[in-house]
Amino acid sequence: MLRQDSQEAPLFGEDFDPVDKRKSKIKHPVASFFHLFFRTSAILVYLLCDIFSSGFIGCMVAIILLLSCDFWTVKNVSGRLLVGLRWWNQVDEKGTSHWVFESKKRAHSEDATSSADSRIFWLGLIVCPVFWMFFVFSIVFSLKIKWLAVVIMGLVLQWANLYGYVRCKVGGKSNLRKLAKSYLSVQIFKQVMKEPETS
Repeated sequence: MLRQDSQEAPLFGEDFDPVDKRKSKIKHPVASFFHLFFRTSAILVYLLCDIFSSGFIGCMVAIILLLSCDFWTVKNVSGRLLVGLRWWNQVDEKGTSHWVFESKKRAHSEDATSSADSRIFWLGLIVCPVFWMFFVFSIVFSLKIKWLAVVIMGLVLQWANLYGYVRCKVGGKSNLRKLAKSYLSVQIFKQVMKEPETS
């Protein structure tokens, strides 16, 4: 696994200097629109297809096309423009596969992304997989097995992008472990330091 750093960009909604109001505006409205459009469209088509259409195949194809467009758009366009992150797989001359996770560092430059772009990116990237997780559980409990392949595909594609971009943000597995350990130690410390309530 490779990790590359290049120019700086805001990650996970990290704020810039609040004095510069230009950076709080959306710098890439088209990328932001399509970042949310394909993901929400796939969810809406899944939720409304029984109302507007009785054909399972047509709905399934529409959802899979929207999910595929979403995966490509997020991985190749909106991740780069909105937060300065990208990930991909490359095969070297020996045939060994390497996953590359690249992130730009923050900089006060003209091409730096805005905090509004970053918030839109991470909100869409985190919230939509939760919907697909809920759909998987609802399909299993309602026994509508014909939809299971569609919702699992939605879950896998959305979580793949989420995983890739989280890896870009925090680095390799060791950094993920360090992040989890530091978060847990902070939470435990807060619980220990919390004074017991007196009645």
